[in-house]
Amino acid sequence: MEAQPTPPAVRRRAGDLLLWAVVAAPVAYAGLTPPWPPHAVPLLAGSLALLGLAVAFGRRWPLAALLAVVLGSLVDGNFVFAIPVFSYLAGRRSAGAGRVAAGFAAVAVAGTAVNLGLLGTNPGTWFLLASVLLFAGVFPWLLGRLRRQQRALAEAGARHAEAEERERRAAVERVRLRERARIAQDMHDSLGHDLSLIALRAAALELAADLPPAHRAAAGELRASVATATERLHDIIGVLREERSGSLRPAGETVAELVDGARDAGLSVELRSDPAAGDLPPLLAHAVHRVVREALTNAARYAPGAPVTVTVDRAGGEVAVSVVNGPAPNGPLPGPASHGSGLLALRERVRLAGGALNAGPRDGGFAVTAHLPLTGQTPDEAGRPDGLALPIAAGAGRPDGSGAGGSDGLAGAAGQPDDGLRAGDGTGPVDRPGDAERGLREARRRARRSLLVAFGAPAGLALVLALVYYPLATAGAVLDRSGYERLRLGEERDALGLPRRQADPPAGAAPAGCEFYTDGNFPFAEPTWRLCFADGRLVSKEKIAQ
Repeated sequence: MEAQPTPPAVRRRAGDLLLWAVVAAPVAYAGLTPPWPPHAVPLLAGSLALLGLAVAFGRRWPLAALLAVVLGSLVDGNFVFAIPVFSYLAGRRSAGAGRVAAGFAAVAVAGTAVNLGLLGTNPGTWFLLASVLLFAGVFPWLLGRLRRQQRALAEAGARHAEAEERERRAAVERVRLRERARIAQDMHDSLGHDLSLIALRAAALELAADLPPAHRAAAGELRASVATATERLHDIIGVLREERSGSLRPAGETVAELVDGARDAGLSVELRSDPAAGDLPPLLAHAVHRVVREALTNAARYAPGAPVTVTVDRAGGEVAVSVVNGPAPNGPLPGPASHGSGLLALRERVRLAGGALNAGPRDGGFAVTAHLPLTGQTPDEAGRPDGLALPIAAGAGRPDGSGAGGSDGLAGAAGQPDDGLRAGDGTGPVDRPGDAERGLREARRRARRSLLVAFGAPAGLALVLALVYYPLATAGAVLDRSGYERLRLGEERDALGLPRRQADPPAGAAPAGCEFYTDGNFPFAEPTWRLCFADGRLVSKEKIAQ
């Protein structure tokens, strides 16, 4: 039994659960590792619940989920592992960039005010936190924005390709319909007029007073023949316009009569016909007749002397036609090789009736099978898988032939812009090629801009951060090498002219009585010199190994 596809809602819930497990793992691991501080269990439960809420509401409010994780990092430093994830998702899920960028700016301003103002932390700590915000927050968000723009570009490209293909098919269809209408117009204007004149003259001849009876009967037969030819001409015009069934076979000829004629010509043919298949719509009956006629012609040409079986069944809402001949006893008749144009034309005829045709070798012989529906499908609906339909000129295919003059109307209707064209499912309007092309250009522009911002913004922000951090770290704390060289051991501290502010000491290297100064090394302004004092005098000076 084939497995049913997983519903999208179930996949989303499974993805959210997996995301929560990933971002909660560092927090849970740290919270379950001894020693446990006071209130460890409530703190861990609250942290996991906050991450769960961020995941649950992250699809609807991605910025709120990101800010929740950032605030959680104030309580538990392991939240920092979740910041890149939610930053990336905020870039993927947020349509605009303004609110998220404002959120990052607010976090940066508030963090700077708290660390450098209220808490009075050293610039090194501030620089570290700002770097975390930049590379764990801003950079993943920009990557998410870039991924979103790339997906939008791919969708715009697919819409553009679809619109171009739809326009190409519509253009081909318009040309085909115009040509068919032109042929119908020419036939009506030329042959219709001539046949009408012939019928009129035959009628006048038939009414002549001095005409012998035999000639009068011949004139009547001529008039009837012309009327029959006129009706057949109207049928041909209707077929060309795809609005009437039309019939190019001899008037009133059935499949049984066609088989009898082939049998009289020397073909060994057997007919197996369902009695219910005799009453068919005109277009369908004509298609069945054409299938049998073409197949019998091919059998007589390429398998002379081979037995042929013609089967016509009507069941299950369709008509099934098959013509099967055995292998040719003596090979095909002499003549040029076939190019398959007869079968191509037959496929088109069956398509116009809404059916499908198959032809190919079978058991050493050849078989032609067709399945034609009994439903009222129009030729366009049956022949186009995408359901694209173009309007036909009003009045085409009228019994009196007056519709033949609608060629101009057909060309105009078919040549209109495709504003009203519908997609294959018929649910709504689709993009025109011009709109799709503009959308593609806009998507490309946004993708290029996102790519530039994704890699250029972090570099620019890092440079700005360094330029801001460096003045803060070096203000009043720089002791250059020449000043260091002038310091003499034993001198009083107040007489040395040292900078007014010391640099932050290296971690774990702050012995009592010692002071640290930097030489202004860029960009981090790390401590370079260590000066130690006793009783207010310089007792040692050394350069710190970097």
